[in-house]
Amino acid sequence: MEWLREIPLTFDWIMLYAFGFTATIQLFWYWFFFSRLAFRKKKKKYDATPPVTVVICAKNEYLNLEENLPFFLDQDYPNYEVLVINDGSDDESELLLHEIRGKYPHLTVINLQKSVNFFKGKKFPLSIGIREARHGLVLLADADCRPASRQWIAGMVSGFDPATEIVLGYGPYRKRPGLLNMLIRFDTFFIALQYFSFALSGNAYMGVGRNLAYRRETFFRMKGFTSHYIVMSGDDDLFINQAATRGNVRIETCPQSHTLSLPKETLAKWFHQKRRHMTTGKYYKPKFKFLLGLFGMSQLLFYPLFIAIMACCLLSTIGLVAAAIFGLRMISMLIIFYKAGKKLNQSRLSLYSPLFDAVMTGLNIIFAFAAMFFNSNRWK
Repeated sequence: MEWLREIPLTFDWIMLYAFGFTATIQLFWYWFFFSRLAFRKKKKKYDATPPVTVVICAKNEYLNLEENLPFFLDQDYPNYEVLVINDGSDDESELLLHEIRGKYPHLTVINLQKSVNFFKGKKFPLSIGIREARHGLVLLADADCRPASRQWIAGMVSGFDPATEIVLGYGPYRKRPGLLNMLIRFDTFFIALQYFSFALSGNAYMGVGRNLAYRRETFFRMKGFTSHYIVMSGDDDLFINQAATRGNVRIETCPQSHTLSLPKETLAKWFHQKRRHMTTGKYYKPKFKFLLGLFGMSQLLFYPLFIAIMACCLLSTIGLVAAAIFGLRMISMLIIFYKAGKKLNQSRLSLYSPLFDAVMTGLNIIFAFAAMFFNSNRWK
C-alpha cells in the first residue's frame, strides 16, 4: 500500500481526481450506451401488416385536431382505425370530430363527459381508448402532433416480431426560428438518445406517448396504469418502466416513422412541461434511478469542476491533464451525437451538442428542483 502514500492529496489534485472520475462516467455512457444507437446497423423489418388501432386522447384540441387528424386518417396502411377520445372538451371538438367522422369510416370517436375523468389526467381516457380498441396492436399519438409520412403506421408496425410487445418511436419537434426551439429540439434528441440506447442494451425504461406502440394484451396483463394512477404523467415512461423486459422491446428510428410536434413558444410554457415530466422519475425502478442519477450527477459536476481547475491551475500539469480529459470527452460527444443524429435525422442539430449540453445541464437542475414542488394534477 506504499503507492497510496505517493498520491498527491492537495486540493487541486483532489479536484482533478473528481473531474477525472466524472469524465470517466461520461465516457462510459457515451461508448457503452449511446454508441449502440450511434453505430446501430439496420435491422430486419417484418413485412406483416396486422390490423392496428391508433389511439389519440384530446382535451380542448379543436385547432390541433383540425390540422393534424387528417394526416393520421390518410396513412398508407391496409387495415387500421383511428380512435379519438374526446375528454370532456369545452371547445367545439365534438362537433368537429362528428363532421370528420362522416368523411372517414375508419375514424371512431368516444366522447367522455367532464365528470367521468376523476383524475384530471390522460391515463383514464387513454385506458378507455385501449379497452375499446378493435385491434390487438395499439399505436399511440397526441393531438398536437402529426405523422412525418404516410408510412408512419407501417414503419412502427415493422418493428413487431412474435417476441416483441413494445416498439419505441421518436417524436421530434418541428424546426422553428430561435434559440429556444433549438434547445427544445436538442433536449428531445438527447432524451431519445438515452431511452433508445438503454433499450438496445436490454434495459428499456421509457418511451414517449406521442409515438409509442404496444400489444393490447400487454396493457391488460400489466393491469394498465393502476400501479401509478395517482401520478398525472407517466402514461408512457412509467408504463414502459413497468412492462419492458430484456427481450420484448424494439426501437424504430426511420424518419418516415417519426411524429412531428409543435414546440412550446415560450420558456415559461416549456418550463411547465419539463417540470411536469420530471415528476415521474422518482417512480422508476431502483436500477434506472441509480443509473440515470449517476449520469446526471456526473453531468452536474463536470463543467463546474473543469472551470474551477482552469481558474486555479490553468498552466500547470493539473490544468493540462484536465484540458486533455475535457477534449477527449468533447470529441467523444461530437462523434457519438453526430452519428446518432444521422439516425434520427438530427445530424445538423447534433453539431451544437457541446454548447447545448452545458446549457441543458444548468436548466435541468432548475427543472428538477422545481419538480420537487410540483403537485398539479391537471392534464389540460
